[in-house]
Amino acid sequence: MASVAHPESIVTTEWVAENLGNSSVRLVEVDVDTEAYDQGHIPGAVGWNWTSQLNDELTRDILSAEQMGELLGESGISPDTTVVLYGDNNNWFATYAFWQMKIYGHSDLKIMDGGRQKWVDEGRELTTDATSVESATYDAPAPDLSIRATRDYVLNVASTNNNTGLVDVRAPEEFDGTLLAPAHLPQEGSQRGGHIPGAANIPWASAVAEDGAFKSVEELQAIYGGMGISGDGETIAYCRIGERSSHTWFVLSQILGYEKVRNYDGSWTEYGSIVGAPIER
Repeated sequence: MASVAHPESIVTTEWVAENLGNSSVRLVEVDVDTEAYDQGHIPGAVGWNWTSQLNDELTRDILSAEQMGELLGESGISPDTTVVLYGDNNNWFATYAFWQMKIYGHSDLKIMDGGRQKWVDEGRELTTDATSVESATYDAPAPDLSIRATRDYVLNVASTNNNTGLVDVRAPEEFDGTLLAPAHLPQEGSQRGGHIPGAANIPWASAVAEDGAFKSVEELQAIYGGMGISGDGETIAYCRIGERSSHTWFVLSQILGYEKVRNYDGSWTEYGSIVGAPIER
């Protein structure tokens, strides 16, 4: 049986339960539903609001080094803290936070496999008690942007057909241009529907089992390799706003061990509105 490429990046719900109260571990919940944390969270976890705390609301950009340092410090996280991220929707925004923290070099970083769903389904405790933390000092270093794809980078890939693997992790209806966003969301965010030329459509949910945990390495290798995404060259994942694609980025880089994987967080909201950008339907 093949093993996870970076086992240090994943922990089980059992591991988390055994480490509740461990002062060197900080649990962080990041949900699509920004009210879910207040309705109940793992004891000792702090909550991050992705809409206001994980992006610069004026520039629609990832956090700056200063903003990241402030967020981590006020969450009681220092550079040597073990951070365990989890959330709803199979860890969409937990992996988005993981990706951003990797950009700023935090070394001891983990995803709780299965997220909030698995924790609850196993009958484990949630609490509405407020989590009090002692603030810390965190000076985030300059970003490592090798795991991020920008608009110009993706436009170059789309126009030169340079054998970079593109993974569109959205639903098939978004990929073919029928929808501009997931069916349950307002149909807004881009001017055109479709996908980046040459992209393979491998919906993010292909990577998770019914209990919300990641599928086995063998299953994942078959899913992505079967669509031509083998990790031999560079791979770029994208969705609509970058959170679903961060989930796939995590699968490819941390579980399968692909060495050159970027998340295009501008994703279709940006690309689908660029004047003159090539698209396919």
